[in-house]
Amino acid sequence: MTLLQAAIAWQVYRISGSVLQLGILGLVRFGPSFALMLVGGAVADRYDRKAIVIVTQIAPLVCSLVLLLATQAGSAGLPLIYALVLVIALASAFENPARLSLIPAVVTKETFQNAITVNTTAQSLAFVTGPALAGLAIAATSISGAYALNAIFVAVSLVALLLMRPRPIDGPRRAVSLGAIKEGVSFVWHRQALLGCMTLDMFAVIFGGASALLPVYASNILKVGPRGYGILAASLDGGALLTSIALVMTPQIQRTGRALLIAVGAFGVSTIAFGLSRSFPLSIAAYMLVGMADQVSVVMRHTTVQLATPDELRGRVNSVNMLFVGSSNQLGAVESGFVAAVTSATFAVVSGGIGCLAVLAAVGAKLPELRSYRVDGGHLRRAEPEEAEELAAASGG
Repeated sequence: MTLLQAAIAWQVYRISGSVLQLGILGLVRFGPSFALMLVGGAVADRYDRKAIVIVTQIAPLVCSLVLLLATQAGSAGLPLIYALVLVIALASAFENPARLSLIPAVVTKETFQNAITVNTTAQSLAFVTGPALAGLAIAATSISGAYALNAIFVAVSLVALLLMRPRPIDGPRRAVSLGAIKEGVSFVWHRQALLGCMTLDMFAVIFGGASALLPVYASNILKVGPRGYGILAASLDGGALLTSIALVMTPQIQRTGRALLIAVGAFGVSTIAFGLSRSFPLSIAAYMLVGMADQVSVVMRHTTVQLATPDELRGRVNSVNMLFVGSSNQLGAVESGFVAAVTSATFAVVSGGIGCLAVLAAVGAKLPELRSYRVDGGHLRRAEPEEAEELAAASGG
């Protein structure tokens, strides 16, 4: 999907020459998906998840082929491109919750953490290699070549999906309704481990947005130029990759709640160290630690969310989780850019790390079930009324 997104962005800018059109493209891509995510979660809990993923993967396949033919014919204008991007965005709103909910149905509980690690690593690699492959395909052939390559990759993934044999949904299937959506939201709200890990991840991303300011650090603070900028950016992914390998090779962590809290703490401290550093080697090391802590955090969060949720609710809970993630990704860059513009890049990064640690302290103090959660402890019980009030107070409600 990142290959297709990069190719479309290139073509939109080539046609329009406008940065504003790239912003509109992002709005078209993420707006409908964000708005319909909760509905997609309810659908994933009602119908066959494998079938949902297959049907929704047909959308980017068909859109890639349409863009290929339209580009070759010289008729690929902005209205057509935006319409196809809208179709892909709508399909993603239903595909993402169903795909995430499939993982526990194809692996055992004992190997689930390793499966999450491999999955997140593959996604990280896709974010890096997708745009690179798009650029290489465009340079070697044309924009049509990038669309053809994406169509091939999607077709191969569809074949793999057809061969998959997931276990059926375990538990009752609720009809898609507003009540079913509210049930998923309520389940998250009354489970401290779920609410805590989602809240931690959201605010860690919002406050720890050093990545948005890497060009400023490379150019004006560390003065290492474009090559240094590339090394800095790669150090984050390098740290995440090394951590993924370590997690796969070591026994599954049982106390995922405690591990998540430690990882977020390390993330905040490393972010502060990066913000204060004026040494290029130290900055690389600090940013690599940011990537390592972030990878542990992602794996612990996904493991907790999936294993603390009954199977019949996984689609809806995953959709809530993705709303948290989507909000944090969009707000993080805005927060970093705004604070840096008003103060400085250093203040933005360091204050972000401090803010991350402040949220960690608040969540750890207010949500004790997150600190003690274990993956072998079974499903979490429903919170009592006084606990619900505590949750509301802790989340600002």
